[in-house]
Amino acid sequence: MDSFSISELEQYSGIKSHTIRIWEKRYQALSPNRSSGNTRQYDSRQLKRLLNISGLLDSGYRVSELCTMSDEVLRSLSSKMLVAKTPAPTEYFISQLISAALTYDESQFVNIFSHCLLRYGMRDTYTQVLYPALNRIGLMWLNDTLSTANEHFISNLIRQKLFTAIDSLPPAKPGSPLWILFLPENEFHEIGLLLAYYLIRLSGQRVIYLGGNVPKSSVRSAVKDLKPDNLLLSFVHHDLVLNIQNYIDRLRKDSPVNKIFVAANPELFYQLKPGKKIQFLGSAEELGAHLLLPAV
Repeated sequence: MDSFSISELEQYSGIKSHTIRIWEKRYQALSPNRSSGNTRQYDSRQLKRLLNISGLLDSGYRVSELCTMSDEVLRSLSSKMLVAKTPAPTEYFISQLISAALTYDESQFVNIFSHCLLRYGMRDTYTQVLYPALNRIGLMWLNDTLSTANEHFISNLIRQKLFTAIDSLPPAKPGSPLWILFLPENEFHEIGLLLAYYLIRLSGQRVIYLGGNVPKSSVRSAVKDLKPDNLLLSFVHHDLVLNIQNYIDRLRKDSPVNKIFVAANPELFYQLKPGKKIQFLGSAEELGAHLLLPAV
């Protein structure tokens, strides 16, 4: 869990592998260990160092300065960014949230989240900071470079904030389109679905939220009883493309609704045939555009 390749550092920090190598050579920014095959290997301390550097890139410091600073100075500058009068870039906040996940630091998470709300507002905090951060954390978890405990820790904090945000919205407009949101069986990662819940409610429409791991029979029953206008589901679990295609085809046949929205990694969409009534969603922005929410 405490060993990262340079390609993994690229995924989690947003800094290209080629750039990381240049920073190591020119400025000794990181000091990786070497495997028997001479492959770079990094630990969590170096990952957190890189996250601090990447988060401070747009703060007025030169790369050469940041790369030669000590860990303590980088952490101090990151803390000062929170109270600076000039707006911090979203990459800074994303990096700090990932750092909070790595260290189980709830106070850091709450601090970062509060400053995001002040600078960006509720909607942009979720779409531009929390969701990208969670995507990177998910990559780390899938690649076994972040423990399940770390992933659950940060996911549950974000879930709490999302439910609070949803509860704070005014009641949905009577007679507005009705959505049913759910995850299929063996799908448990609800954050993306909760973000969709928030955006749909933000648009003034009604939502029935069924949550994760919902059996097909329960979905059919809810559709029959509630007669929704739209369904929205999400795939995170790595299943066979054929199984996902069969599920979508059966759902389309069994559900007399206007449209079925399927959220997943865009790479999956190229392998699927949407068919009638199906619309793929690769990002929160795409859902926001459909809901006619103002662009970020």
